Amino acid sequence: MEFISRRQFAQTIGAGALSVSASWGQFGPSGPPAKYEATWDSLKRHPLPAWFSNAKLGIFVHWGLYSVPAWAQPSGELGKVDWSKWFYQNPYAEWYLNSIRLKESSAYKHHVATYGADYDYYRFAETFTRESQKWQPQEWASLFRSVGARYVVLTTKHHDGFTLWPSRVKNPVKADLPIIGRDLVGDLSQAVRGAGMKMGLYYSGGLDWTFEKRPVATLADVGGTVVQSQQYSDYADAHWNELMDRYQPSVLWNDIGYPKVGKLEKIFSDFYNRDKEGLINNRFGRDHFDFTTPEYSRYETIVEKKWESCRGLGFSFGYNQIEGPEHVIASDKLIELLVDVVSKNGNLLLNVGPRPDGSISEIQKDRLVTLGKWLSVHGEGIFDTKPWIRSTAKDTDSDIRFTRKGDAVYAFVMKPSSGDSIRVPNVYAADGTKIEMLGRAGAMEWKQAGRDLIVGAKHNGPYVAALKISPAPQQLVRD
Repeated sequence: MEFISRRQFAQTIGAGALSVSASWGQFGPSGPPAKYEATWDSLKRHPLPAWFSNAKLGIFVHWGLYSVPAWAQPSGELGKVDWSKWFYQNPYAEWYLNSIRLKESSAYKHHVATYGADYDYYRFAETFTRESQKWQPQEWASLFRSVGARYVVLTTKHHDGFTLWPSRVKNPVKADLPIIGRDLVGDLSQAVRGAGMKMGLYYSGGLDWTFEKRPVATLADVGGTVVQSQQYSDYADAHWNELMDRYQPSVLWNDIGYPKVGKLEKIFSDFYNRDKEGLINNRFGRDHFDFTTPEYSRYETIVEKKWESCRGLGFSFGYNQIEGPEHVIASDKLIELLVDVVSKNGNLLLNVGPRPDGSISEIQKDRLVTLGKWLSVHGEGIFDTKPWIRSTAKDTDSDIRFTRKGDAVYAFVMKPSSGDSIRVPNVYAADGTKIEMLGRAGAMEWKQAGRDLIVGAKHNGPYVAALKISPAPQQLVRD
């Protein structure tokens, strides 16, 4: 059996999405220019904004026509599915149009049985347009902020070509492409900023299935169906310019490459000159980006170049009505994921897939609310932190992740302790060190036992615990 490689897939969707370039550092070769020019040398001088480094948690939203059929075979996470079957059993509901173009796929069989073989995908626009009128964007913003998210990224146009804003740019190859009545991008942007968060915009720059009718059946087809025509390039450029003009996003989150003839140097320089604290992801497939974007994946060690791991709560990004609890990440695993990502200099962009009317399923809400409750106690060791000198201390009995803030190090205890104490391997605390457990009153007793720090506290779970150690201890053994 041949399994999909996350690295392979990420390199395909972002032209090197898992490659990390530290040659510029986080602040460019000579500091930021007063005004950015439309050249790669000028753009590479863009520093990483502090807000993004400190944010740690963002919410991704996949919402569109695919939210109406809301169906995909829940075959498994990216990276855990037999590669030869991936697109025929695609668990990504937002790929529904591509899936039903493959006549041997499970989605095509579902589509024929449910809607009929001649039912055109774009007819879902009638239902989506009607149902989305019921949506209350302030409810999303309130929920996301209560979880602790500091930014939100919305799919403005996914691969099907349907836009969530009433664009003035006409599609030159599909005159009958439905146009949304309500400005969903504008309404959410206003609500998100009103709740004190940053707003980012996703755009499918490489794939647009109104221009390219060939279905994607293999990994090679993904790159092979990126639209390269001048006509599409002008269209995509105009969309990005319109999105920047109307909505002033803080993040340009592109997907699956971009036409080679696209005027990205001009788009990027205009963006940075409007917002010096804006960010650009690595999926344009060009010489400059502010952060990398592993998907359903993460790095194993601390990475200097800022990164952001994105994933759905289940196997899909778009809402999938047949996903059950067995397909959705458990609350304890979600918390562990966030801690692990942050300890290695990453952010977690956690996806929500709403229904057409904007409602969010109870199981997705449950995971968000549980994460938010945990962060209300332990967020001190997550938000506004930096990586320590190492991310992990792990052996047969202990599993620890570290972050630091000021003169304190936070040691996150990833699994319950076996006795009445917690052991932090290969860490030495100086005399007078104060150790607290977040969520509990008072200082903990502790002792040094050779190379290990022993803290007199029991951790029973079910979720990760956090020790605050101040002043910062010393590492005794390098990883």
